[in-house]
Amino acid sequence: MTTARTLFELDATYAREVPGMSLPWSAAEAPAPELLVLNEELAAELGADPAALREPDGVRFLVGLGLPESATPVAQVYAGHQFGMYQPRLGDGRALLLGDVVDVRGRRRDLHLKGSGRTPFARGGDGLAVVGPMLLEYLMGEAMHALGVPTTRALSVVATGVRVQRERLLPGAVLCRVAASHLRVGTFQYAAATGDRDALRALADHAVARHHPEAAEAEQPYLELFRRVCAAQAALVARWMLVGFVHGVMNTDNTTISGETIDYGPCAFMDRVDPATVFSSIDAGGRYAYGNQPSVVAWNLARLGEALVPLLVDDDGDGDGDLDAAGAALNEILAAFPDVYAQRWAEGMAAKLGLAAPDRELGTDLMTLLHAQRIDFTSFFRALAAGTARDLFLDRDAFDAWAARREGLLPADRDGVAAAMNRVNPVYIPRNHHVEPALRAAERGDLAPFRRLLDAVSSPFAERADLADLAGPPPEDALPHVTYCGT
Repeated sequence: MTTARTLFELDATYAREVPGMSLPWSAAEAPAPELLVLNEELAAELGADPAALREPDGVRFLVGLGLPESATPVAQVYAGHQFGMYQPRLGDGRALLLGDVVDVRGRRRDLHLKGSGRTPFARGGDGLAVVGPMLLEYLMGEAMHALGVPTTRALSVVATGVRVQRERLLPGAVLCRVAASHLRVGTFQYAAATGDRDALRALADHAVARHHPEAAEAEQPYLELFRRVCAAQAALVARWMLVGFVHGVMNTDNTTISGETIDYGPCAFMDRVDPATVFSSIDAGGRYAYGNQPSVVAWNLARLGEALVPLLVDDDGDGDGDLDAAGAALNEILAAFPDVYAQRWAEGMAAKLGLAAPDRELGTDLMTLLHAQRIDFTSFFRALAAGTARDLFLDRDAFDAWAARREGLLPADRDGVAAAMNRVNPVYIPRNHHVEPALRAAERGDLAPFRRLLDAVSSPFAERADLADLAGPPPEDALPHVTYCGT
């Protein structure tokens, strides 16, 4: 019989190294677990046998049952600013950290369940998840991974056999998520709020060792940690913007220390270019709109800086000079964030446009033009490589003026420019008008549309005739797309 011990060698690094920041907990029973989708590539990357995960004991493991006796599943606690409002105690209300494993490349990765039942941090929720949103997280993670965006990924989605009450009764599911870690800005906020400097230091030391080990050699390791997290987040959000991704819920508890994308709740990809694009049903004010994402992540990073202040002053903490110096050092890093972000964005935009070198002004002027002309973001770049982009514009003189500027910045050797552009500009993204029907069909037990869409977005740069219907923007009369938190 296959056992969880032979599937994964689980460690409990976080619970052991950062005491007081999690609670031992167990997953709720799943009366009839049924594997809906398994990421065999990711399983092999983690050193597991995909065939063993498909067996009954493997499926039970993927919902948190039948774990080896040595496993220490925990619910993590954290705080967070949600839509700008501070919540002092959030945490894994319906999730469990099963533990961490070392993958075949020597990287430490978390195995984490979502929808595994109520924990002490549930805040009135039922602790459950349903098939549609869990498949959405799987789909989005694989799409982002294929696009080269740092991201958490789903190992599996398992139906539980439980009917869950939402707007109607829906089939329950558990997702197994793989992440570099689940350390968040909100984790640091909670540790700092306890006033326990030793706990905060243990958390920071764990973050340094796990994600930014070079910081340990710096004169001020915790300041260097902050600098590196800022750089990782600048690069991450630049990549979001370059693929038209709108996260939708950029709370501080969804801002990772690793620089990975986490929590695919009310997220979606932008069709027509508009910096005010919002999909989330609860973001009425547009706080997390597409164009606001760089400034929001900078705001979130300022909250991380505040949490690190106790580690940047003398141990007695009573020196105003030390406090002022800490604040000045943090502010210097934060002040550089817009330029770090802009440089990463300009580099990525240069690749999308086939330029020999970044030109920030050309890129920003393009986005202004695409917005004014109501052009589909994803389709434009493939059309530009094919030489047909002009046909997308009503004001062709405006396009011609911009294209003439681009022409002067292209490499002297034009051979291969279009091919290079097509290696970074996708044909397929999870188009909103395809995602929703696929998820609804899956809820009814038909996974074929989901698997077809997954196939397309997992190889987004290779155009295929049999997937042509998944490539284009929505029809002109399509209703506005609205997303909801993944409950």
